[in-house]
Amino acid sequence: MEEKKSNNNVEKQKGGLITMPFIFANEVCEKLAVVGFNANMISYLTTQLHMPLTKAANTLTNFGGTSGMTPLLGAFLADAYAGKFWTITAGSLIYLIGMTILTLSAILPQLRPPPCKGDEVCQEAGTGQLAILYISLILGALGSGGIRPCVAAFGAEQFDEKDPNQTTKTWKYFNWYYFVMGVAILLAVTVLVYIQDNIGWGWGLGIPTVAMFISVVPFILGYRLYRNLDPAGSPFTRLVQVSVSAFKKRNLSISDPKVLYQNDELDASICIDGKLIHSEEMTFLDKAAIVTEEDNVKSPNLWRLNTIHRVEELKCIIRMGPIWAAGILLITAYAQQSTFSLQQAKSMDRHLTKSFAIPAGSMSVFTMCSMLGTIVFYDRVFVPMARKFTGLDRGITFLHRMGIGFVISILATLVAGFVEVKRKHAALDHGLMNSHQTIPISALWLVPQYSLHGMAEAFMSIGHLEFFYDQAPESMRSTATAVFWTAISVGNYVSTFLVTMVHKYTAGPNGSNWLPDDNLNKGKLEYFYWLLTLLQAVNLIYYLWCVKIYTFKPIQIHSREAEESKDSVVELANKV
Repeated sequence: MEEKKSNNNVEKQKGGLITMPFIFANEVCEKLAVVGFNANMISYLTTQLHMPLTKAANTLTNFGGTSGMTPLLGAFLADAYAGKFWTITAGSLIYLIGMTILTLSAILPQLRPPPCKGDEVCQEAGTGQLAILYISLILGALGSGGIRPCVAAFGAEQFDEKDPNQTTKTWKYFNWYYFVMGVAILLAVTVLVYIQDNIGWGWGLGIPTVAMFISVVPFILGYRLYRNLDPAGSPFTRLVQVSVSAFKKRNLSISDPKVLYQNDELDASICIDGKLIHSEEMTFLDKAAIVTEEDNVKSPNLWRLNTIHRVEELKCIIRMGPIWAAGILLITAYAQQSTFSLQQAKSMDRHLTKSFAIPAGSMSVFTMCSMLGTIVFYDRVFVPMARKFTGLDRGITFLHRMGIGFVISILATLVAGFVEVKRKHAALDHGLMNSHQTIPISALWLVPQYSLHGMAEAFMSIGHLEFFYDQAPESMRSTATAVFWTAISVGNYVSTFLVTMVHKYTAGPNGSNWLPDDNLNKGKLEYFYWLLTLLQAVNLIYYLWCVKIYTFKPIQIHSREAEESKDSVVELANKV
């Protein structure tokens, strides 16, 4: 018994700030690889594989959508069997294989269609060449499924907020995490995109492939320093067991919630930080914790009887659903930066000097700079000021932070529509409406929409991630961050759906279209941006309603002092 306690103490001493260089080194290299892989892919698909613009845009958003769904699989494996460390390592290796295949396709001429010659119609990639592309994208999606749901949660788990010696809070960690990630993305959309556009795709994809390989090394080297929490069994199985138990006992009634089943020994591995207590919502699920004569309370059949802690786990996941859904449209709006906003930039004058022009794929540098600046402002200026008025350690709740992000995102798409009007007026004034020539209007006119998207992400996406990590049951934190990525996934799929529907139903008999395949000057892209603005405004109203009805998870936290003195005093906390 004493040996087990000693081992626990050693485990608690692990983690902390000392692990951050290893985790962040992995994150920097991984983001260099992923963003270097994606930032300019629309150009690769259209110029190297000769895909039509709409097909290329949908290919990327479908890939983004699939990449957002696979984290559910990665989270399941991490929480149930492998743990976060080994899931991240395996995911990185799978992603590396996918990138290597794509890099080879960029180097070997036989794996791409021949270059366009003069005014001839470009030959689109054949079935075999597209198969190589799709295989690499699928492997990338599977690899990211192991990385995305685990890295953020794994880093946050290195900080034990019950330990008075650790002053760093998880909300600060998420700011650092996004800042480091943003710096890596900034390098990718500047240096790597420039290499892809000016030196070649072999180098442009080869460098992030090497970075991906390097990312695994420091991460594995830090293994002995990490605070590794053991997998607590399949969270999905527990959720299903509660649902089945509640259904089986649907005809029973609850006389007193205080008699609902509890078993601290059974729940020990899934409530280390604190036990969830009974809430008054969704009481039909409480029936899963009703003890009948058929139930063995010492060794329960979990398909008939569950503890109230496990019932509350399911309630937590259900409560988060509406907030999760609210984040989808922001991702839909954000997704246009790598598709139509990039095409706008390609048609405009991107010269900063006579000899240097910003690559179109590097325009998102303004998004990253804006996001990084906003994160620093938020952490160093906004939070200390807000703390004086709210008394909250984090300044404002993550729900308020998300709301600010939604408002800024609405402004971003609204502004984007007006900038598109100005771009087309410039094309009309210079007789370039039916031409693919560069329009003599500076691409810097796109900076406001890119910058507003960066500000929106600094507020909304970090707040969204904080929300999922904080409000999810502790044994489901990988699953919670996977849910965060599924919002990104669905947002990309909604983008694909909107683009497809708008392209289909705005097509005129004379070939007109809001989103034409060949020439944006002939389209009505501004209408598409304003449609997104309207949808986001409706979504904001929906989000405010979700916030109004949301109930924070009720958790009973044993203080460290109480544990050491064997006192039974507990602290009831609704985290914000």
